[in-house]
Amino acid sequence: MGGADAAGTHGDRSTPDGPAADGPAPDEAADEPTAERATGLSRRAVMGWAGAGLALGAAGGGSVAAAVSGGSDSGTTVSDGAIAFYGDHQAGIATPVQDRLHFAAFDVLTDDRKELAALLKEWTSAAAAMTAGREVGQGAVDGLAEAPPDDTGEALGLPPSRLTLTIGFGPSLFEQVDADGTRTDRFGLRARRPAALVDLPHFPGDSLDPARSGGDLCVQACADDPQVAVHAIRNLARIGMGKVSVRWSQLGFGKTSSTTPDAQTPRNLMGFKDGTHNIAGTDTATLKDHVWAAPGDGQDWMTGGSYLVARRIRMHIETWDREGLKAQEDVFGRTKGEGAPYGKQRERDTPDLARLPKDSHVRLAHPDTNGGLRILRRGFSFTDGTDGLGRLDAGLFFLAYQRDTRKAFVPLQRRLAANDALNEYIQHVGSAHFACPPGVRKPGEWWGQALLG
Repeated sequence: MGGADAAGTHGDRSTPDGPAADGPAPDEAADEPTAERATGLSRRAVMGWAGAGLALGAAGGGSVAAAVSGGSDSGTTVSDGAIAFYGDHQAGIATPVQDRLHFAAFDVLTDDRKELAALLKEWTSAAAAMTAGREVGQGAVDGLAEAPPDDTGEALGLPPSRLTLTIGFGPSLFEQVDADGTRTDRFGLRARRPAALVDLPHFPGDSLDPARSGGDLCVQACADDPQVAVHAIRNLARIGMGKVSVRWSQLGFGKTSSTTPDAQTPRNLMGFKDGTHNIAGTDTATLKDHVWAAPGDGQDWMTGGSYLVARRIRMHIETWDREGLKAQEDVFGRTKGEGAPYGKQRERDTPDLARLPKDSHVRLAHPDTNGGLRILRRGFSFTDGTDGLGRLDAGLFFLAYQRDTRKAFVPLQRRLAANDALNEYIQHVGSAHFACPPGVRKPGEWWGQALLG
């Protein structure tokens, strides 16, 4: 499943808000359609800010619309409940992890490169609006009565809820492999595929469902309100109708990772604290070394981006729940209550790896066991009903970002798949790999412009 410490696949579940930049509020006329079009504010944004306790009324020195328009780096909280969309890196990677997830992988239906580029431009515009708390286009109620609304409307009245939208490009976007082995360069992108965007190998114990794996594109929507996250994916899918289709999707809750590891550490569905040493979103040096693609790494269009591995990991909850406490603790190499490594008193005490069972998850996943490799995790728990045999279909939806998957997730997972005691209680059932480009730096630019433009 991945490591519980710095190199691994679990992380913190804290929910700290980023620093809020209080901006002057719009006047009461901002709720009228004419004012909304002039300022870019929506009813949803106005009601969200009001509900968050911001004062409505005249104020000098700018506007809320300016406050949510962006920042120097995506992932910064620029107003209460809104995360900057524009920046050098995409938001949703090093951003403080939100409470809820809606992840979707898409198949591209068109073979027209210009159509794909046009879709990404439209998606970018919609993403910038939704992350700022605005409606898409003319909104849900202000368009022509005879035409479908530009926005589906289920997020009306809700605040932005720290929504972030992160896009990635799968290997099949660069080269499609048909069932007979034929390889097709649909968009003329084969030569621009990054070497780090490998087809992930089959790991021991994998039982991957093709219907829950792969995808030409992905969008990760994270927010503190599940309806806001679902609304975002729904509207992108609606905009892309006829050009893309949803291949698979996953809802997540109770984040199992955090980019603010100094806060309260979360527990996974096995009841253990997880991800004590995940990379902090403020640790720019470590992010530079282990997360962000750098000049000279390969394809220039990926500089400032990152590589995402998504794995749906089924937990055999019923088997786990019948194990004794000591046996459970031996699997992780940590106490269940405090989360302290064996032989230590506190969760964040440096583990003495020699005192942990040789096949324990923490020992095998720790950076000191893996040549110092690090990944940044944004995992979420999931429960998707039952498996038809009276058992919960539940587990971890693992998301990990890294500078080069060949040097991070692949060697780590090979080690874990071969030796981890946790393997008795989990199984990887879905898998995908995506190249997530750098951030959109200013209005007018769009997702994937350096690749397709």
